[in-house]
Amino acid sequence: MRMIKMQNINIPSIALGTWSWGIGASGGDAIFGNHLSDADLKPVFEAAMNAGFNLWDTAAVYGMGASESILGSFTNARNDVLISAKFTPQMAGGNDNAVEELLAGSLSSLGADHADIYWIHNPDDVNKWTPKLIPLMKNGKVKYAGVSNHNLEEIKLAASILAEEGLKISAVQNHYSLLYRSSEEAGIIDYCNENDIVFFSYMLLEQGALTDKYSAQQPFPSGTRRGEAFKPDTLGKLESLIHVMRRIGSKYNASTAQIATAWAIAKGTVPIIGVTKLAHIEDVIKAAEVELTVEEIRELEIAAKETHVEVRGSWEKPMH
Repeated sequence: MRMIKMQNINIPSIALGTWSWGIGASGGDAIFGNHLSDADLKPVFEAAMNAGFNLWDTAAVYGMGASESILGSFTNARNDVLISAKFTPQMAGGNDNAVEELLAGSLSSLGADHADIYWIHNPDDVNKWTPKLIPLMKNGKVKYAGVSNHNLEEIKLAASILAEEGLKISAVQNHYSLLYRSSEEAGIIDYCNENDIVFFSYMLLEQGALTDKYSAQQPFPSGTRRGEAFKPDTLGKLESLIHVMRRIGSKYNASTAQIATAWAIAKGTVPIIGVTKLAHIEDVIKAAEVELTVEEIRELEIAAKETHVEVRGSWEKPMH
């Protein structure tokens, strides 16, 4: 497996997401229609670790701690796991010390003494929250700082705040997929490449819409976030893109999900793939091996653009 250099550590070419682990507010049941237990997820964790995929992405807001607690029950006492955790400003509740306190809560749930990457989850008051990372980076509780859902101006502002203390942004995490390339169009990915920042792409499978498992005839579960975002008529518009993904996939003996992931890797990003089943780990292993040609990348991007489908999360704003 190819490894990516992030400052002084090597990370896998794909990170694994746990948004749909556990139930509760903003958890797997509400967003994805999942009801997964520790027993369901433990074999998934073990298979990923055995394959060398040891970077796990979570957040206190996922199931309001449920995701972190499940992950922590698996990672406790292991020193070969890399943890990516998040501070969500909306959880601060007017507490100026919220970054330190919420990190402490996350580390307790995770059974860890530090976060390898700690993200400011969204740009709600960059000037207020970014400086709160500084003491945590200096005391080793946070190894590397990241910002998520920030536009280019906000990333530069956060970087300048840390630079005053001799620190830097090491990672940016934004929604990025064949259907949603605004971070690329806004110059964010170029900025990251120029400044030794790793760009992590999340929702690159569009919560399943690009996996070829759903269609106008087989829609998402109703009453879920993805069911609302990708109604049957929207899924119908994706058929031409899915056809191209299938055709390219047949050359590599790869699924459409694997092709979408390989595309994100080919674009120089580290995809975050949500994993809930052993089959997802097989997808990740295969996707990491596929190397698309320049022509295939162009074909995929043209087909994606021709769908005229672009679904932005309710928490997102345009990147430019």
